[in-house]
Amino acid sequence: MSRIAVIGGGIIGVATAYELAKLGEEVILFEKNYFGSGSTFRCATGIRAQFTDEANIRLMKYSIERWEKLGEELEAEIGFRHSGYLFLATSEEEVEAFKNNINLQNRFGVSTRLIEMDEAREIVPILNTEPFLAGAWNPMDGKANPFKTLFAYLAKAKELGVDAREHTEVIGVEREGDEVKAVKFRSNGKVESVKVDAVLNASNAWAPLINEMAGLKKDLIPITPYKHQLVKTEPLKEGQVEPLVCPPSWNDSYVIQDGEDGGIICGSGIEHEAKSLDDYEPTYNFLRGVLRYAVKIIPAIRHAHIVRQWAGFYAKTPDKNPAIGRLLDNFYIAAGFSGHGFMMAPAVAQAMAEFMTKGKSKVPLDWEWYDPYRFERGELRSSAFQIG
Repeated sequence: MSRIAVIGGGIIGVATAYELAKLGEEVILFEKNYFGSGSTFRCATGIRAQFTDEANIRLMKYSIERWEKLGEELEAEIGFRHSGYLFLATSEEEVEAFKNNINLQNRFGVSTRLIEMDEAREIVPILNTEPFLAGAWNPMDGKANPFKTLFAYLAKAKELGVDAREHTEVIGVEREGDEVKAVKFRSNGKVESVKVDAVLNASNAWAPLINEMAGLKKDLIPITPYKHQLVKTEPLKEGQVEPLVCPPSWNDSYVIQDGEDGGIICGSGIEHEAKSLDDYEPTYNFLRGVLRYAVKIIPAIRHAHIVRQWAGFYAKTPDKNPAIGRLLDNFYIAAGFSGHGFMMAPAVAQAMAEFMTKGKSKVPLDWEWYDPYRFERGELRSSAFQIG
């Protein structure tokens, strides 16, 4: 048995701690705030395989298969459902791009198809179909409750013996050569150190700071926090906007009905680099901008009350793909998910746990594609499609 430290209490860190414990490892999980406080509890709940490159398509197809059985495995209701994703085209050029994406997705077993607006209206009864020519529809995409999912993972991890410590900030990583030996942390004003056999940096937007503590260059993996905001309406009748609906040409704006209370979550590509890692303040300019698109997609939103607005981070890498893999002999990273961490978590957590303990994984994760050293070599991947 090895003692493994996981740094970061978001969905990636918590899920990986659980997977490591399943494999019989002794795990200590650190979160400097409360679990889920970073990006996880601020996400739009969406889960999709509709990407535009092989690596992300294959990974998410597997992840969705894990999502389907996850509630049963964790013995908890996590709110997962196959509610679908519906992308909408506003030009003939975009229709052709959709067709190319669909062909690629179909090659790897993802059941996306091109649909006309009559069918789109059947799927989303209050959709404004007039501006759109066609839709890319995958009914196997979906959504889940991020709060229930993270707490379900956390509860099971604790049952398996994970030492889960929130409000505990990692302040140092002790290293000898290419091996990490210990992690220094502070809790309730007290500084302590724990010897470890391996470390996973799952701190997403904070990952460069942890890398620097381990003696690596802070910009080895350039991860920039972008403020991504969401607005939510009062509840609408269930089933009105079940899938995530997005016309990408409208500034990547999207709407999705909350699976718990029926409110409509409205998001957009309107985002700016965060002023700091504490910059969670929502803005009125975003509220105006996102609703301008949301009411064009779903006119009924014009008559709904806004009940909540919040902000979180898209922890972006230059190519919007995460950094997943080994940095030192026993120091690993899974961070920079650029808005996709929640949906990818079941697959990535399993892959990381197996890789860290066995040196390989049965998960179809393309380690070369997500190689954390690709940025240093200047080998950027095609930009991961960023929505929801």
